[in-house]
Amino acid sequence: MDPLKIAVIGLDTSHSVALPKLMQDPAEKDRVEGLRAVTCLRFPTPFQSEKGQDDRQAYLESIGVKVTRDFDEAVADCDAIMLEINDPAFHLEYFEKCAALGKPVFLDKPFADTLENTVKILDIAKEKNVRFFTASSLRFDIDIVEGLQKVNTPKSAMVWGPVGRAPAGSSIVWYGVHAFEILNRVMGRGAVTVSGTADLNGYVFHVIYGDGRRGIVEISRNCWSYGTACRDAEGKASLIQVTGRIPFYKMLVQEIVKFFTTGEQPVDIADSIEIMAMLSAADASVKNGQPAPVYTLK
Repeated sequence: MDPLKIAVIGLDTSHSVALPKLMQDPAEKDRVEGLRAVTCLRFPTPFQSEKGQDDRQAYLESIGVKVTRDFDEAVADCDAIMLEINDPAFHLEYFEKCAALGKPVFLDKPFADTLENTVKILDIAKEKNVRFFTASSLRFDIDIVEGLQKVNTPKSAMVWGPVGRAPAGSSIVWYGVHAFEILNRVMGRGAVTVSGTADLNGYVFHVIYGDGRRGIVEISRNCWSYGTACRDAEGKASLIQVTGRIPFYKMLVQEIVKFFTTGEQPVDIADSIEIMAMLSAADASVKNGQPAPVYTLK
């Protein structure tokens, strides 16, 4: 079968280059078959300069992607859409535009900039009957997947990862999503409160689950590594460090291919909702100095 034609929306993130590279750059050794980016929509956001977008456009054009500033042109001849927008404040606006087309959508992390806008995206998806999923690539990392085979139903987990400084909006929501996505991958759902503190290195969060489980999430500045240490009720433990031995972007693209071609949902939407609810609670807790509830959306 011919590859599905993909419209990439957004050029303010490195993912707009990294994922098409895995899909169609002849020089890419980790190439994944099944998709081909045919167009990319660029527009300004606080997360990338025009010069940076110019450089990304030049690369995309070198591998056969037409870059445009016109939305209708970008989506005119595609089978599916990848929303690759670094600034989550734009996610609602462009999801609504894409939902009107009725085509499947991959919405790159985080779900949205706020929990309120997450609810609006869910309402749009339901109204338009649009298939979509949203995720950080870290949940598909091979080290995490294999490491979790060593423990049965983790009772506690400590997760670490980096945090960057967001040019706009919440840094916790924007970059903390990776670590909270790992926590959800390890622990599943059921979080009820998040308590957070800030220090000179970043943030530490204590997550309480309704059944007594607990999670610790540590996100640090200038520390570009990911991992988790978890244990189950029987005392079995697993220390998992993300090594990149298989690029987690490759694992993500494989899941996107599967989703677009078979309809199989790689991540339950309920998991993605709870991740966003935890991020919202984490942000609120740091701001007000009190534990914050993890809201359950229906």
